[in-house]
Formats: sequence, C-alpha cells, structure tokens
Amino acid sequence: MTRKARGGDAAAYVNCPMTKDQYEAFIDALIDGPKAEFKDWEHVPYFDGCLPIEVMAERGRETLRHGPMKPVGLTNPRDPLVKAYAIVQLRQDNALGTLFNMVGFQTKLKHGAQAEVFRMIPGLQNAQFARLGGLHRNTYLNSPRLLDRQLRMTSMPRLRFAGQVTGVEGYVESAATGLLAGRLAAAERLGRTLDAPAAHTAIGALVEHITGGHLAGSKFQPMNINYGLLPPLEAPKVDEAGVKIPLKERGRAKKRLMSIRALRELEAWRDAA
Repeated sequence: MTRKARGGDAAAYVNCPMTKDQYEAFIDALIDGPKAEFKDWEHVPYFDGCLPIEVMAERGRETLRHGPMKPVGLTNPRDPLVKAYAIVQLRQDNALGTLFNMVGFQTKLKHGAQAEVFRMIPGLQNAQFARLGGLHRNTYLNSPRLLDRQLRMTSMPRLRFAGQVTGVEGYVESAATGLLAGRLAAAERLGRTLDAPAAHTAIGALVEHITGGHLAGSKFQPMNINYGLLPPLEAPKVDEAGVKIPLKERGRAKKRLMSIRALRELEAWRDAA
C-alpha cells in the first residue's frame, strides 16, 4: 500500500496495487458474486459515467483497468521499476484517518459478498467495513422535452429547476445550474431580459445539452461538462509567436483556445447582465 495520489492531496489517498493474477481473480469474483435483484419499477438504464464495478467487469475484463482501477500515474516507492497491473484507491474520509472510501466502487453485490470480495484487495484482508456499498440512484427530468433555456418548465413557466435533477452530473455542474437559475429568476422578477450564457461557455454548453442539444432520438442521460459539448474549434498549427506546434500538442492547444474563448464569452455575459 502506498500514499500517492494521481492528483490533489496525496496524503488523503491510499493505493492498493494488484498483480495480474490478483486482478484476474478479483474480476472473476466480481462477475460470479451474487447481485441484489431489482424490482420491476427499478429497471432503469445505467448512467455510463457511474456504472457498478461488476457491470464494468462484465463489459470486458480490462475495463476496470482503464477506469477506477487504472494504474497510470502511480509508481512503486519501494521499486519504481515494478509496475502495478491495477490499483484500488482509497480516499481518506475523516480527519483521524480511520475511515476510507473506495474510489469508484459503486456496486450491487449483496452485502455478504461485498466483504468477501473486497477483502481480496491487497491490504484489505483484515479490513473492517463501516458501511457496505450500494447503487447511487439519480432522479432527473427529461429536460430536453420539459425545460426551456431559462430552465423553466414549458408547461408551467412559473417553475424553474436547477441542479442534478435537470440532468447535469457533478457537484460543480449542479451548483452552477443553481446559480444560473437564481440569476435568471431574479432577472425575470426585475423585468429584465437575461439569457443563459453562450454555448461556448461551460455552463452555456450544459444548458444547451439539457434543453435539446443531446443526440436526437437517443435516451437523455446526465452529462458532466466536457470539451465535446462546446462548439468545435480548429486545432492551431502555430502558437502566438508563429512557432509550429507539434502534432501531439495541438489537442492541448485547441483546448486552451476553447477555454480562452469561453472565459471571454462568460465575462461579456456577466457584464451585460
């Protein structure tokens, strides 16, 4: 076990490395373990950004190694040349350092099976589980059909919605839609006209997505902010000084330009409001 994080406060994380054999045995246990059964009314589509670990394992034996158990960016402090095949990250959840959360381990394994399977993780053989896992259920509107770009219900405009229930995913995204809904409501109350920010901005792109920008004909699902939601921009071939940008760096340069464009649009929206 090591205390190095891929990002953020390294002291707040503990990493449990696995060999290939340990990982393969763990995957078998996940797939074969008894699962909690859904009631008829609970059968809803999974959100791809928040899948139970056993569902990911069933989609392919390597899936978890490229998801929550990805070993990239971590080194073995005892022997840097020895690379882990997979890693389980534990996030410290209390100041005393006695409570840790298994990162990305949403599950529908039955409780008895969870303790048995998770003790297969190196370092957790004698772990005491303060709380066993379960599915994270989100309730959200079919916003593209129900909400306008003012976040109002089209059939009852006096009602506005904000946060996770609108179909945005993530703490920052949920808080941002709450702030925007408040600004829009205040402007309307004061008799002013205020539109949502342009789709070139993060919050504007989210509003665009949840109010009709999702793929036509597909089932609407919650969405985190990502560069794919922003209007496209051609990758620059030279920088500000006229120096050619290497091909492998152009994607990063494009994202930088998209971020600059978004900040300018957001500042203009703020000043106009």
